[in-house]
Amino acid sequence: MAQTQTPAYNPALNGIPQSPSGRPYPNGNPADSLNPAAAKNTDSCMPLHPTGPVIHNYHCEGSAPGTLGFRWIFGSVIAARNKDPRIQVMQYNEDTYLMRENICVNWEGPFTYLLFGNKGALLIDTGATPQAEWYPLRKTVDDIITRWARARGRSNVPLTVVMTSGEDIAQNQGLAQFAGRPNTTLVPKPLHEMKAFYKLNASWRKGIGKIDLGDRVIDVLATPGTHKDGVSFYDPYCDFLFTGDLLYPGKIQISNDKDFVASLERLKQWKDTHPVKWVLGGHVEMQFLPGKAYPRFYTYKPYERLLPMEPPLIDEALAAAKEIVGKETVLVRVDFQLLNRVSPDQKTLDFPAGVPNITGPRAF
Repeated sequence: MAQTQTPAYNPALNGIPQSPSGRPYPNGNPADSLNPAAAKNTDSCMPLHPTGPVIHNYHCEGSAPGTLGFRWIFGSVIAARNKDPRIQVMQYNEDTYLMRENICVNWEGPFTYLLFGNKGALLIDTGATPQAEWYPLRKTVDDIITRWARARGRSNVPLTVVMTSGEDIAQNQGLAQFAGRPNTTLVPKPLHEMKAFYKLNASWRKGIGKIDLGDRVIDVLATPGTHKDGVSFYDPYCDFLFTGDLLYPGKIQISNDKDFVASLERLKQWKDTHPVKWVLGGHVEMQFLPGKAYPRFYTYKPYERLLPMEPPLIDEALAAAKEIVGKETVLVRVDFQLLNRVSPDQKTLDFPAGVPNITGPRAF
């Protein structure tokens, strides 16, 4: 059995500030002006040629370093002529990956997230297309895991596949690609089985499920409202809150407005008591123009809003949701629209006070 490899530390670093684990920082003095502000969060190093499993320290002060400074592929006017990758993969940091389905494969362009810990990996959501030839999610995930395992000196990386909603077909169709995959655990779709999976049978509304990836423990919160089986995931390493269809920059279709309000209240309480750097939803439908969203079935979206949402947006969504309980309406806000008891194609001319109703550039 391979011995756990302890990262080698440079004696020249003696006397520099200590990491949360009490060891010298392996990457140098985080106070050095040459290091980025988040350098203090990196508490382990990766040998170039590991001879055994490399153990990463996921206990850090503040959010783990990473970047979202990239632009997502935005499709084509004629989807059949699109030649972009079927899946766009972006690396936030060495243990966190963001992926998006090409919007010419499916117009919703759902996002999936792959997280690594010392004992396994977690895939959040699986996209809108079951056919691997059109949407090679499993192959993509396998390739990332293989590369990550090689760098960490590992040969066995268990994978857990979960969903923000088993009801939402834009988030669960790729699950079929992982059926029969070795060393893989799939969250069940039926609601009662899913509750049991997270050990939330007796406390669905208030309980907190746990997924232990090995020193990186993901919290699971029940957040129904757009779907009765909706859940959100919180990563305390990057301080990400993954909200799926409950809250994202787009046209949020509410199925139960009281549940929706209750779930946003829970997320507000969570972010008020836990550090949240970014809220990451399952889609992007809004344009960069305030309050404007792309219509359904568009496969060309060159003026999209950014994916990450700042935590205060939860408060704004909660206040807006309380306004429309029991009403058939579309409520427009700068970064999202709430659709309650209306068609997903319902339009509105009512814009918030002080928000200009700008007609943006046409897609074609």
